[in-house]
Amino acid sequence: MTSKSSNVTAADDGSFEAEVLRAAGPVLVDFGARWCGPCRALDPIIDRIADENVGRVKVVTVDIDDAPEVSARYGVRGAPTVMVFEGGERRAQRVGLTTKENLLKLL
Repeated sequence: MTSKSSNVTAADDGSFEAEVLRAAGPVLVDFGARWCGPCRALDPIIDRIADENVGRVKVVTVDIDDAPEVSARYGVRGAPTVMVFEGGERRAQRVGLTTKENLLKLL
C-alpha cells in the first residue's frame, strides 16, 4: 500500500486491535495489496479522506498479504475492501474501487 499521507496509519495482524478496534470514533480501514491495481488507484482517495477528516475519522490501511489473520477474520476476499469500524464493531463495508463520495457515505 502506498499511502503518501502522514494521516494514514498502517496496521497488521499484531496492531489491528490497538489501531482499529480500540480506537475512539470511526475508523475507515482500507484492506488492499501492493500488487493490486485498483488498490493503487484508491490510495489517493484514501489519502484525501484522511487529510480532510483529521480529528473526525481515523484512516488505517491493512496490506492483506501482511495481515492474513485479520483479513480472514473479517472475510476479505477481494481487494480493495474498505470497512468502517466504530466501538470495535464493523459498521459498513464496500468491495472494489469506488469514489470518495461513496466512502464518505459509509461514515
